[in-house]
This record gives sequence, structure tokens and C-alpha cells, in this order.
Amino acid sequence: QVHLVESGGGFVQAGGSLRLSCTASGGALSTFTTAWFRQRPGKDREFVASTSWGRGPTYYTDSVKGRFSISRDDDQNTVYLQMNSLLPEDTAVYYCAADLAGGPFPDDYGMDHWGKGTQVTVSL
Repeated sequence: QVHLVESGGGFVQAGGSLRLSCTASGGALSTFTTAWFRQRPGKDREFVASTSWGRGPTYYTDSVKGRFSISRDDDQNTVYLQMNSLLPEDTAVYYCAADLAGGPFPDDYGMDHWGKGTQVTVSL
């Protein structure tokens, strides 16, 4: 069973940056497609970004393109989400997930493995 743990969330002012980390145990992220989802207050969960197994493609939802960047460090078995130019509407719980299928994923896709999430709060 793959165990995913997110970290790096917190409070930041609009325009600031945060880097989220997702570290795995029990499996190599290089063999999965790893994705970030988020759930904003009062909203359904939505797909944010994914990076495919091996050296496959990355995908982003339109609202974060040009601001967020997903990457993977195979030595650390960790996937990162670099978030720049943050907006108040980026406030959400961010979840890391892994699946054997390729991305991108529908917002309600049932990924094989999920982390417990990390809170990101962006203030004006």
C-alpha cells in the first residue's frame, strides 16, 4: 500500500509563493502518475496538476497554468507543487494522489492512493 504524506501548506499573502511536497512510502512515485487535487471552501474537489510516470507529460488545470509547477524527485520519492502568484481563490485543502493511469484526471476521479491533505490559505 502506497502511503502519501503532504507538507508545505500554510498562510501566505496574495502574490506570494508556497511549495507543497508529497512524499511516498511503500511504492516508487516514478511508477505512478502523481496528481494534486484541491478542495476549496464550499466547493467540490478539483484536479490541479499531474505528472506522469517515468518522463511522461505534465498537465494543469487552466486556472493554475503559468503559476503552478509540478515536479518529481525520484531520489527523494517526492512530488512537489510549486505555487507562485497565489490568489485568494487558491485557498483550499490540497491533496496528493497517485494512480497507475495517466493524467489528466476528472475532478471526481477515484485515484488509487490519497494523502490526507494540507491546508493552503491565501489572504488579501
